[in-house]
Amino acid sequence: MSGHAQKVDLAPGLYFLATPIGNARDITLRVLDILASAEVLAAEDTRRLRQLMDIHGVSLAGRHIVPYHDHNGPAARPKLLDALAAGKSVAYASDAGSPIVADPGHVLAREAIAAGYPVYAAPGPVAAVAALTVAGLPSDRFTFAGFPPQAKGARTRFLDDLKDIVGTLILYESPNRVAETLGLAAGIFGGDRPAVLARELTKKFEEVRRGTLDELQESCLADPPRGEIVLLIGKGSHEVSPELVEAALVEAMTRLRLKDAAREVAERFSVSRRDLYQRGLELQGES
Repeated sequence: MSGHAQKVDLAPGLYFLATPIGNARDITLRVLDILASAEVLAAEDTRRLRQLMDIHGVSLAGRHIVPYHDHNGPAARPKLLDALAAGKSVAYASDAGSPIVADPGHVLAREAIAAGYPVYAAPGPVAAVAALTVAGLPSDRFTFAGFPPQAKGARTRFLDDLKDIVGTLILYESPNRVAETLGLAAGIFGGDRPAVLARELTKKFEEVRRGTLDELQESCLADPPRGEIVLLIGKGSHEVSPELVEAALVEAMTRLRLKDAAREVAERFSVSRRDLYQRGLELQGES
């Protein structure tokens, strides 16, 4: 066992372990301790977890790793839940990054919680947050939307549903589709929308491309990126007309209290909630 990993007493329950998205040293000491100590180990990719344990000198000590992924989930979950029912500690590691985020672990968590078993998180790397860190885009508010659908029509509808989101939008995308996705996004959000493409984060060929949606699409067509990609889309630079904001406030006031209507419209258009509330009072007085 590695000098960094210690065998510890784990309470019975389900432990979700965040694993490196690239650099193997981006792992926490607590994750190594849990890997060394859990009675049952499960992984989205058993070979990757075994390799990670070997790198850090964590022995299986007679245990085997249960495969758990999108394809075998219905068959594998009952076995893991049976282990929890027997009062065992079960550790699940995703392929890379944090379980639950674009990962089959969310169904396992949901069923474990529904059955009344404790669920614990050993946090660590998340590609979306790592990309946001290096992007230089606003990070006070962001939305992670996962992978867009593969079919072009469904992908267009998916992006269109996101057009009113306030803050930075974060997507995962395949290198084979990213140029087309950037083109679709430019048509929906506007080609001058600031964007960042981050690929192979923490790995040898890490690269961050910054520009507008139009510029990034041209870049990807000229020099197709490879590897794991995170696409970030910033806020638009266009100003919203006061008439549009007031019309939205009037509509929201027909179904919400003024306080809630002002909050909804302020979040939608990134304008002052206090100003909207005051304008709402004036509109109520006029009516």
